[in-house]
Amino acid sequence: MRTPRPCLLPTHPASRDMLLASGLSPAVIRTQLATGALVRVRTGVYIAASRWPDNPAARHLVLAHAEQVAHPGAVMSHESAAVSWRLPHPGFGEWHEAPPSVTVVGELARSRRGPAVHHLGALPKSQVTRDDEGYDLTTIARTAVDLAAGLPLPEALVLLDGAARRLCEALVTNARRRDYANLRHAGAARELLDEAARSRRPAGLARAIALTEPLRESPAESLTAGHLYISELPVPQFQATIRSPSGPLHPDFYWPEFNLVGEVDGKSKYADPAEIVREKRREQLLRDLGYRIVRWLALEVMLSPEVVIARIARALGV
Repeated sequence: MRTPRPCLLPTHPASRDMLLASGLSPAVIRTQLATGALVRVRTGVYIAASRWPDNPAARHLVLAHAEQVAHPGAVMSHESAAVSWRLPHPGFGEWHEAPPSVTVVGELARSRRGPAVHHLGALPKSQVTRDDEGYDLTTIARTAVDLAAGLPLPEALVLLDGAARRLCEALVTNARRRDYANLRHAGAARELLDEAARSRRPAGLARAIALTEPLRESPAESLTAGHLYISELPVPQFQATIRSPSGPLHPDFYWPEFNLVGEVDGKSKYADPAEIVREKRREQLLRDLGYRIVRWLALEVMLSPEVVIARIARALGV
């Protein structure tokens, strides 16, 4: 008796034609769908149920890849590329909450919105790369520029700073603080962002790119910096090194001429109770060294930036 051939289901999104070419018959496809072993990701594209992720970000990427299968030549871009590159979001949402996004060229598809978003336009080869699974996507710089275009300066800096950090990380094996502070690395990151912006020509992004700083470690720091630039208050040093008997300290913001340190507090900073103790000790050490300190919450700079800027202005005495 002949041993039945195992039914090999796709581990990546596959079209119906691809399933048929792999040896699955229409009847087997229907049976596997009926039993739940095969999942229809979108019209005409399928994946094995065992490879359908529980994680919402990973599921978003499968949906984007399925869109590329349905539209050969499409490039994952915008929100979907941001999910892949793990770029920070300037608001309260997450990139994976948006519909999957691809860029299509020529007559491949009409620009549309719905279960997926199609952007029309040619992409320079230098601004397209491949993810770990071999799918085309826009580069970090192009992704950040696409999403930052049209945003106010503070929100644009969230994306551009985050992209600059990723670009700096790509230049070294294991990025450390000194690598983000490296002027050559930071300059190279801005050049890549500039190149992406020149090909896209978004209005008003040149200033944001010029002010991009990979040293800023969080979206709240980038938002604050953007509002400081707009306010025309004195510009601080970002993540500067302050020597102390307990070792170097790196405050979020530092105005040496005003002897003032600025710190922005987010909930992730204090997820660990031990971190709260370390932060209190750090603050007291700065005070013992004679520094003045002004603090604000990430939520404050997101919802009421004018309150934060006014508090900083009072601390600066300007």
